[in-house]
Amino acid sequence: MESELGKKIIYQIYPRSFYDSDHDGIGDLRGIIAKVPYLKKLHIDMIWFNPFFVSPQKDNGYDIADYYQIDSRFGTMADFEELVAELHKNKIDVMLDMVFNHCSTRHPWFQKALAGDKYYQRFFYLRSAKPDGSLPTNWQSKFGGPAWSRFGHTDKYYLHLYAPAQADLDWHNPAVRQEAAKIVNFWRKKGVKGFRFDVFNVTGKAEQLVDSTDRNTEKQLYTDTPVVHRYLRELNHNSFGQDPTIVTVGEMSSTTVENSIKYTQPKNHELSMIFTFHHLKVDYRQGNKWDSVPFDFLQLKKLLFEWQTALDQAQGWNALFWNNHDQPRALNRFGDPIHYREKSAEVLATAIQLLRGTPFIYQGEEIGMTDPNYQQITDYEDIETINAYHELLAAGRTPTQAFNAVKQKSRDNSRTPMQWTDDKFAGFSTVKPWLLPTNQATINVADELKNGEIFTYYQRLFKLRKTEKLVYQGHIKPLWQDHPQVMGYLRYLDQQQLLVITNFYGQATTINLPAAFAAAKSQILLSNYQRQQLPTNKLTLAPFEALVLKLNSSSFF
Repeated sequence: MESELGKKIIYQIYPRSFYDSDHDGIGDLRGIIAKVPYLKKLHIDMIWFNPFFVSPQKDNGYDIADYYQIDSRFGTMADFEELVAELHKNKIDVMLDMVFNHCSTRHPWFQKALAGDKYYQRFFYLRSAKPDGSLPTNWQSKFGGPAWSRFGHTDKYYLHLYAPAQADLDWHNPAVRQEAAKIVNFWRKKGVKGFRFDVFNVTGKAEQLVDSTDRNTEKQLYTDTPVVHRYLRELNHNSFGQDPTIVTVGEMSSTTVENSIKYTQPKNHELSMIFTFHHLKVDYRQGNKWDSVPFDFLQLKKLLFEWQTALDQAQGWNALFWNNHDQPRALNRFGDPIHYREKSAEVLATAIQLLRGTPFIYQGEEIGMTDPNYQQITDYEDIETINAYHELLAAGRTPTQAFNAVKQKSRDNSRTPMQWTDDKFAGFSTVKPWLLPTNQATINVADELKNGEIFTYYQRLFKLRKTEKLVYQGHIKPLWQDHPQVMGYLRYLDQQQLLVITNFYGQATTINLPAAFAAAKSQILLSNYQRQQLPTNKLTLAPFEALVLKLNSSSFF
């Protein structure tokens, strides 16, 4: 299974922003069907779709009101079935997003609970106020404000770790766990071969909820606790684990290496792989997302390699990614979109995709899309962004300071429409989209396929992953760990070695090649500068140069 996971390329589509086929400014399922020929060009194996289930859209579909139906703004069940069939014709499988930590307050479960149904009231964390009348606990929502809201007209409150419209489900209740398995099995019968579990490791809250004594460590009260493993094993046994070909990935906030191993070791029967986010916090000042600093390159390498080596040694498995719908574009954060957009995009792709694991590519990454150049807070739609902006103002920031802070880290940075052409609305729609593009005149699919180099480079990377055993199955050894510009590592297996070298900066730098590679005529498998020859021992890397070398046999270590 490890080698099969290692060969897969998973592409993430944010349906609302991919392609609008019915001219309402919102992407839809038929729009995705229309773009299957483009997706086929990439040679991907699976698509992870963000939720398109029935939802009031308080958090762009992560507040689900019906897990079994397609929201009409995206299409119909017939459209979904046609999409699955069309993708399968092109050997592309479907991964759906399962949001099981919480559901919409419009979901029938919550509505029945509000109406007094005791059975469904046990689906949620309902608690009374403290004797002094204060909220059940002092927890804060991840989107700002208290994590408790009044439960209808009763004297109780319900827990929502995210938006008030997203009521946390109580996984201590076996009925909740049974409903989750039932939902997974429904979509399995529809031909779905992959499942991504949203914020799954925050399901592990205690039955007795207690106050936080430190805001910085509050999440430890409900995140990544031991019971999550039991929940996953049960869900695996009752649903997706019944088909060994199904691919699963868990979004694991603030997890540890130790838990990451447990989540992904095949013998534990939990998940295929997990998303971890530590490497995407290296440009936070003291852990504060809205207080940005230049990214810490040495810390970035340290974190990536820590998970890589530990999971390799323990037969765990990594999901590899820079971008998704919750992150600003990595090209803006870790590359140089102004002076070296193409080369830095290729360096980022090489560095992450040739690690040990399964790579995830987010829509637009393959053409080098960047963050939008918005100028005012009203350009944004994301609830987290807008709440953060007002909290920063309340904390004393000027409007300019608050805006600049959210501009760098807004989730909407990655949610702008896919840029198909240089038209006014980027070829995404014939009407004003729900979120506006800003730089489609210079970055778009049509121009990239005709004149660009990033898309072609991605195709070459994908081919390498699918055909080179060292990539899809090899072990990993970090190199140049203290180098201030270079991220490099060795992939090795059965006396064969592959060397990945990337320069993360816009200045040239010189490194010493490992002895075995310097002494032999290494084969250049991939170069974003079309390098043809290697020097004997010292290698000078051009700005944002990526290089992949192969050595068939050696005694390097």
